[in-house]
Amino acid sequence: MMAVTIREPGDADVLVPADVPDPEAGPGEVLLEVVAAGVNRADVMQRMGFYDPPPGSSPYPGLEVSGRVIALGPDVDPAQAGVDVGDEVCALLVGGGYAQRVAVPVGQLLPVPDGVSLVEAAALPEVACTVWSNVFMTAGLQPGEVLLVHGGSSGIGTMAIQLAREFGARIAVTAGSAAKLDACRDLGAQILIDYKNDDFVDEIKDATDGRGADVVLDVVGAKYLPRNVAALAPNGRLLVIGMQGGRKGELDLGALLAKRASVTATSLRARPPAEKAEIVAAVREHVWPLVAAGRVRPIVQETLPLEQASRAHEILEASQHIGKVLLTTGA
Repeated sequence: MMAVTIREPGDADVLVPADVPDPEAGPGEVLLEVVAAGVNRADVMQRMGFYDPPPGSSPYPGLEVSGRVIALGPDVDPAQAGVDVGDEVCALLVGGGYAQRVAVPVGQLLPVPDGVSLVEAAALPEVACTVWSNVFMTAGLQPGEVLLVHGGSSGIGTMAIQLAREFGARIAVTAGSAAKLDACRDLGAQILIDYKNDDFVDEIKDATDGRGADVVLDVVGAKYLPRNVAALAPNGRLLVIGMQGGRKGELDLGALLAKRASVTATSLRARPPAEKAEIVAAVREHVWPLVAAGRVRPIVQETLPLEQASRAHEILEASQHIGKVLLTTGA
């Protein structure tokens, strides 16, 4: 099969399509013919040598795909698993999505929601599972609370806005252009912050009568850590899910204690399969009905052939996108 390999850590041009051995469905897995793969910041970090796949997993990037089931693992009973050869699905992966085929644990499969094309479905698993597990399962966002989303126009951001809107939260976002902020407003964000020109701490305080945000979803990391704590409301919850702004920052425990606040750092990729299956099941229960009803939708900026994975990475690194960039195999 053809897969996108990483020749060596480096710039986008180290992504090289190559002929590689086909994967096989092991115990508890199914084999998918990939139709489309989502492109994520984690893939960029892996390409640069900063985010290695877990031991024993595929070396190729790609954390979410859509496609068709073409084989079942030796112990997979279609009746018990609820999936069979020929089914169209999307899936959360530990890696290997930039390929024509990929093996996936049964517990990480999701049906393609009604009203969503098979290609578009590749834009959903990673962002839906990330947002639901962090904002709702971990932080417990409640109706009427304020959610601050950094990178509001990203794939994660556009999903977080839509889900928080559906659950009755008030949504603040940061983004770097008027066009991106307009897109966030159209999805339901009410507090729009241009991080290039405005201080998000001041803006969120002004918009909440000095109280701050109940939940902050952060992809920046170290660079934003002190200001994120300053932006929290009493009993606030800061969720760090990325390190675009560095790994090490200074945490003022006094400020955290005074607010009775918490900081949680999470990674979806490294979780055990059983935890991922629990998250996927929760997404299917709570998020998929909203997608099928047209209340929540995948936001796709651009779709490129798999062979143009390097171009897709360049788009993400230049922050030229709103929502997701997808790669298609032509299957």
